[in-house]
Amino acid sequence: MDSGGNSLASGPDGVKRKVCYFYDPEVGNYYYGQGHPMKPHRIRMTHALLAHYGLLQHMQVLKPFPARDRDLCRFHADDYVSFLRSITPETQQDQIRQLKRFNVGEDCPVFDGLYSFCQTYAGGSVGGSVKLNHGLCDIAINWAGGLHHAKKCEASGFCYVNDIVLAILELLKQHERVLYVDIDIHHGDGVEEAFYATDRVMTVSFHKFGDYFPGTGHIQDIGYGNGKYYSLNVPLDDGIDDESYHLLFKPIMGKVMEVFRPGAVVLQCGADSLSGDRLGCFNLSIKGHAECVKFMRSFNVPLLLLGGGGYTIRNVARCWCYETGVALGVEVDDKMPEHEYYEYFGPDYTLHVAPSNMENKNSRQMLEEIRNDLLHNLSKLQHAPSVPFQERPPETEAPEVDEDQEDGDKRWDPDSDMDVDDDRKPIQSRVKREAVEPDTKDKDGLKEVMERGKGFEAGMDESGSTKVTGVTMGMEESSVKMEEEGTKGGGGPGGS
Repeated sequence: MDSGGNSLASGPDGVKRKVCYFYDPEVGNYYYGQGHPMKPHRIRMTHALLAHYGLLQHMQVLKPFPARDRDLCRFHADDYVSFLRSITPETQQDQIRQLKRFNVGEDCPVFDGLYSFCQTYAGGSVGGSVKLNHGLCDIAINWAGGLHHAKKCEASGFCYVNDIVLAILELLKQHERVLYVDIDIHHGDGVEEAFYATDRVMTVSFHKFGDYFPGTGHIQDIGYGNGKYYSLNVPLDDGIDDESYHLLFKPIMGKVMEVFRPGAVVLQCGADSLSGDRLGCFNLSIKGHAECVKFMRSFNVPLLLLGGGGYTIRNVARCWCYETGVALGVEVDDKMPEHEYYEYFGPDYTLHVAPSNMENKNSRQMLEEIRNDLLHNLSKLQHAPSVPFQERPPETEAPEVDEDQEDGDKRWDPDSDMDVDDDRKPIQSRVKREAVEPDTKDKDGLKEVMERGKGFEAGMDESGSTKVTGVTMGMEESSVKMEEEGTKGGGGPGGS
């Protein structure tokens, strides 16, 4: 067994957690198209590793119930959801105007089964929130989720539906405060934008900033109105390594947990921040990336782990397999067991890969200035009412369903909006199976923020359900041209 990384022998990390894991066997069949960097096949590769490492037997494995129109419309505009439901590769030429309006076409192509794909990954994230709300698990995992760029009425950066926003809205029904943390190399703009004007959700994003998609996430973007100081942005430069990353991550997140005291945490684990990513320019090891999961796990707060970006798919699978082990408190061997995708991982056939010798452009002085600025901002927040991290929502009755159970509808909380739509017509979709092939700006301040329509206010109505008002996201008719396969994306294609 590998002795590093997620060794959880003692202390708060030594406590085993009950983990629910959401996976749909069909998710790996969806195919963005020839040469597109986003490959859902990586989710199937991750699942194969989990199976052959024996990790599935330590979790409750659940097939997500697909989200329906009404579920998606808790955040997204009705006409946008209707468009996603109806568009097909055969009809897209007749809807050029709509494609442009909703930013669908290049980064976010139309492909067979698009809407079913959205329903699947969104259903897993909201299902994880429901499980956490009922106290039926300590950690919920949906590696198919984490698509953080999608806006209220447009697709962006390979993302069509913002499952993270939907999951947070579900958590807000049970928890007064929810924390969102994003370790994808790209700024978590869609989630930040949705909750920019509320103090009930704090968003923290660690990302590459500069000439890089989506161009947002300046350190001075701190929230607006009631949400002022509840958005934290950690702008980083090329080549950041494990040591430099955690020089920021641990003190910042430790302070966030101290002053914000969330009832639940959502951690987006985008793997494009790993060394050697096809579109990325960071230099994190898998252990360094997973250290963020281990750190957030240590607070013993209900935790939702989601996927996100990651375009060197063999390393994505390695990372999310290892991080599943961290969630479980199970050490996994570096030597990889043989499985159906074994050839992807040659010549070493190991779980871990060494980071590169690329230059770290993040100086110690720069990192300390960022850390001090953000800690100063956090000092301006009033401390949340003191509640122990171990406090859990009361356990309520909620049927459990595993992936072999036919009637997935009954899993949903009767108080959830994810109820059964009996008259829903099934989507007739044809999905292509991807061939197995080894993978070889600054914003101008709050005035512009409000002009773009940033802002979200979440409250509670008299019945205790989450009330959402003022969700008026701006539309940016931009589409970053997709680079040729195999090239890196400095200012290139967008990504989760």
